[in-house]
Amino acid sequence: MTNPTAPASRQLSPAQQQAYWDQGYLFPFDVIPPQEAAELRAELEAIERDYLDAELPLPLNSYKRVNAHVVMPLAARLAQDPRILDLVEGLLGPDLLLWSAEFFIKEPGTRHVVGMHQDLTYWGLGDTPDQVTAWLALSPSTRASGCMDFVSGSHKNPILPHKDTFSEENLLSRGQEVAVEVTEADKTAIELQPGQMSLHHGLTIHGSGPNSSDDRRIGLAIRYLNPKAQQQVADKDYAMLVRGRDEVSNFIHIPAPAELLEPAALDRYEDIRRAQSKALADGATKEVNLYQAS
Repeated sequence: MTNPTAPASRQLSPAQQQAYWDQGYLFPFDVIPPQEAAELRAELEAIERDYLDAELPLPLNSYKRVNAHVVMPLAARLAQDPRILDLVEGLLGPDLLLWSAEFFIKEPGTRHVVGMHQDLTYWGLGDTPDQVTAWLALSPSTRASGCMDFVSGSHKNPILPHKDTFSEENLLSRGQEVAVEVTEADKTAIELQPGQMSLHHGLTIHGSGPNSSDDRRIGLAIRYLNPKAQQQVADKDYAMLVRGRDEVSNFIHIPAPAELLEPAALDRYEDIRRAQSKALADGATKEVNLYQAS
């Protein structure tokens, strides 16, 4: 069962909440009007053009692909949008932390994929239910362009064994794939139009295929936590308080960036990158550099 398209700025109904906990995902939500989504895409692509050759500590793709909310006001602004937070609150409650925001971009006619996996495998947060990912489309995310596929009910499993492929075609940091058979019949294609969004649980098995279309597939994955979540592998972890209060203080609070790629934010980004790399690389047989930036 998928969710009938939901209007913006509303709480999830009890039936929608139940469907999420039954399936491990919910979609589609009409969060942003198509024209606004087009303007947001244009803003992102202007950054790509203007900063492609900038003298930055890391390639621009790295900042887009990992923790973009730390250095890019566009990502932080979207992650704090009440139209998104209202829906997330229905799953995690009134106190919300932003843990990460990542632009997933597949160029047209490319072979990059995301292997079938569970998000929580390498986050260092254990199998906590106190998290949800909102995935916002800024371009058409279809079967042809490599939309996500979810396995319904798979979030009811614990963290399953995964294997590291370190494939150059896999956009994940270790090329990780869940070490269980997932057939095409098991998958539900999560097709989204610009401005639409899905929600999914960190234990839901999911992945995506290559982009065989003639347009870029652009999505922003926003990871939210209830403050009760806790880093269990890295020595410390960071998050941005975006709604309510944090009375637990399991995470070091960070501010939203005031300007694009400002020096203070770049320094903060490096601190977070070093801390989170410990969790991501736990048990790896090769060097892991967070996510591939392609």
